[in-house]
Amino acid sequence: MEKILILGSGLAGYSLAREIRAVDESIELQMITADAGDFYSKPMLSNGLAQGKQSQDLVNATAESMSDKLKMRIDTNCRVTAIDTERQQVITDRGEHHYTSLVLALGAKPIIPVMRGDAEQHRVTVNSLYDYHRFRQLLPQSPAHVAIIGPGLIGCEFANDLLSQGYQVSLIGPDPHPISTLLPAITGKALQQAMTEAGAHWHLQQTAAIMDQLAQGYRLTLTDASIIDCDLVLSAVGLLPEMQLATEAGLGTARGIVTDRMLRTSNERIYALGDCAEIAGFNLPYVMPIMNAARALAKTLTGEPTEVVYPAMPVVIKTPLHPIVIAPPQRGAAGDWQNHQDQQGTECLFHDPEGQLSGFVLSGKYVERKQSLTKQLPHLLPATG
Repeated sequence: MEKILILGSGLAGYSLAREIRAVDESIELQMITADAGDFYSKPMLSNGLAQGKQSQDLVNATAESMSDKLKMRIDTNCRVTAIDTERQQVITDRGEHHYTSLVLALGAKPIIPVMRGDAEQHRVTVNSLYDYHRFRQLLPQSPAHVAIIGPGLIGCEFANDLLSQGYQVSLIGPDPHPISTLLPAITGKALQQAMTEAGAHWHLQQTAAIMDQLAQGYRLTLTDASIIDCDLVLSAVGLLPEMQLATEAGLGTARGIVTDRMLRTSNERIYALGDCAEIAGFNLPYVMPIMNAARALAKTLTGEPTEVVYPAMPVVIKTPLHPIVIAPPQRGAAGDWQNHQDQQGTECLFHDPEGQLSGFVLSGKYVERKQSLTKQLPHLLPATG
């Protein structure tokens, strides 16, 4: 009898289960998750303070209610130790589970940079509901000083959130400007200026080398020997797709668990989606790509082989101090940026050699152009038929 086994209870896993149930109410579904399995919006973690949310407020549905709603067995707080591809079994710390189709929705794990000092283990990362609960427990009442290691997308979203609630914030990283892997310099510097005016302090083009305990709080020593004394250290350096199980099972991996456009891995019975997956060359850890992939995979797993199609999918960065929306061109795409800046914000448009708009970055008031410009963009992964 057909049985679909999903590993992971994040947006990818639950979205897939919902899409499967939309087309097939009888197929056997099982989910295994290492955490409590509660369904929540992970993007809300980086602006929960401004929303006045404690961890319990972010839960949209418990694992028990999701199990009832989706007619799916959910094994919570269950750790998977191996995948036996020959026997089509998943081995856990509570027994073995058979599958006919296995879906890896394993998410991503925080990058933890090497540091010295007697307090480096006290760095906080926020990549789950449990992490957010711990963060809120450890966060002193405002005003307090939070040092954020990593001035990328997540680091800047958390910084904006903390600044909005009266915290002093220092951001540290080797980048020349905020979110430098996604933003042109003029947009990154516009964001930096807006956050500086709100009270942020920047320590760019250097890293935190040492973290020591003080009588109250912590002391960071940077690579230029400067000192930052703070009450809490948040590490937001970035995420790596979770690939250990896949690697140990002999599946193909690169920047993520490699799949084709059917989301099939190098093993014909195993699929992957979400933050852990590299689908047809794309690793897109955002909501809309996950939803598109889940919809396509649900059809495939219920008897209608379907390739994933990615339309243009702009991403809104949650920095209300200087709003930003991005639709980056494909990695390595040929073309040129045309950048404009004024008091309203920045507008950066990327055109290919034929003059076709193939990416944009908008900030400030220019984010209002998102919808009209998105209509001009080509699909990231167009239909092949």
